[in-house]
Amino acid sequence: LVDGLPAGQKIQDELTGTTFYSPGFSIGDYQFTENEEEDEKLSFNNHYEIWIEYHEVNGNPNQLRVVGVVVQPSSLAYTGEPDCADNHPKLIFEEGDKDQDVYFSYSVYWRKSDTAWATRWDKYLHVFDPKIHWFWLIDTAIIVIILVLTVMSILVRTLKKDISRYNRLDAINLDDLNGTSAIEDGVQEDSGWKLVHGDVFRTPSHPLLLSVLLGSGAQLFVMTGCTIVFALLGFLSPSNRGSLGTIMIILYTLLGFVGGYTSSRTYKAMQGEQWKVNIALTPVLVPGIVFAAFFLLDLFLWAKQSSGAVPFTTMLVIVGIWFVISIPLSVAGSWLGFRSPQIEAPVRVNQIPRQIPPVTTYLRPIPSMLIVGLLPFGAIFVELYFIMSSIWFSRIYYMFGFLFLCYGLMVVVCAAVTVLMTYFLLCAENYHWQWRSFLAAGMSGGYIFLNCLLYLITKVKLGGLAGIVLYMGYSALISFLFFILAGSIGYFASWWFVKRIYSSIKID
Repeated sequence: LVDGLPAGQKIQDELTGTTFYSPGFSIGDYQFTENEEEDEKLSFNNHYEIWIEYHEVNGNPNQLRVVGVVVQPSSLAYTGEPDCADNHPKLIFEEGDKDQDVYFSYSVYWRKSDTAWATRWDKYLHVFDPKIHWFWLIDTAIIVIILVLTVMSILVRTLKKDISRYNRLDAINLDDLNGTSAIEDGVQEDSGWKLVHGDVFRTPSHPLLLSVLLGSGAQLFVMTGCTIVFALLGFLSPSNRGSLGTIMIILYTLLGFVGGYTSSRTYKAMQGEQWKVNIALTPVLVPGIVFAAFFLLDLFLWAKQSSGAVPFTTMLVIVGIWFVISIPLSVAGSWLGFRSPQIEAPVRVNQIPRQIPPVTTYLRPIPSMLIVGLLPFGAIFVELYFIMSSIWFSRIYYMFGFLFLCYGLMVVVCAAVTVLMTYFLLCAENYHWQWRSFLAAGMSGGYIFLNCLLYLITKVKLGGLAGIVLYMGYSALISFLFFILAGSIGYFASWWFVKRIYSSIKID
């Protein structure tokens, strides 16, 4: 870093032909031989030309600002003491156990530039093939419009028709049918979602675990949205290294209140009785799993003596923030949630559970999860590719406008497709919609993990077992968090849908 700017290497985009500065520089290169039977040789870059670009402030030669840092690496095999000559052959690493002496050298040059201070980052911020972003956003927007129109069609036409017929059935006086039945009169109940009105709000299995996951999902949802908005407004500058991770940790810590409140209100609505366990698990379960996995992965970096390993003192600081700020806020939110009035169901729950008839293939758990989870993943697929390229190829990601649109489209797609699945499930007289909606929407996290595996096979070349374990571990961690986030979106969308339709009909 020189004055906050990373040292970069000039790269030319093969698609657009534009030149930009890519942070970092190569440390070597493969030298291919003409004889195909011989293995390629590895040259090592041991000389670095450092070009520092400066700009005069208002044309004053006494006031200079650094606006660029370029490094041109080269390989020079010095036969004796290093000198300034550039006619040396390349330094080739030979195979075998023989030691080789390597001399490092560098040169520093100053170059005047017309680049202004305000635009010095423009040469580092390069969009690879921006047309892909726009095409994918347009395609995703079309899918969103189709899904939203489908859901609106169900709500406005089908449900309105069903509700009117159900309410008309309840108003019929059977003595006025002159001996005919309601079925013969053409007003029979041909849709099954009203038949399960006495079971649709029945407490699901494992309500404690579900409520804790929903609380963490709500916390992740607000944290992710706020982080993207802050980045979109320019608060997260690329010159401030680590600002993205810092703001995410701060927001997640402060939003512990949201997680505790959501978890407690949901658990209370599910008629849960272990409220103390709910208060204790909400701030501990998901963050504890994430911290334990992160700590185990960091052990691999410590074992390899990597400079990227998180220091142990930083770990202790994170744990301290967790216990001092996040957990008390979560407990306060849970206390307020349990003190609030219970969310009442619009219909009563029968004492005896209704028998669930067999469902079609696409409504079974595994097929429905695969179908529902695919569409939210498709909304973020392209942006996920660019994010992973930025992480693993040391590129600066700054396309937060695209990310904001993709995040909004993902939320809408996730909610709409889960509502559709819930409607079809209720029409099939299956009232186990709580876990089904959470798992089906969360399946998009599974697709993210599969995409990471494909990216590892096709794009990333990692040497050694430690690198593969770290890649797989971090990918699984991100996929797990997205699973909770998307699952919570799907659950609350389905909960709103179910509560809305059953509050619109008359139940004797």
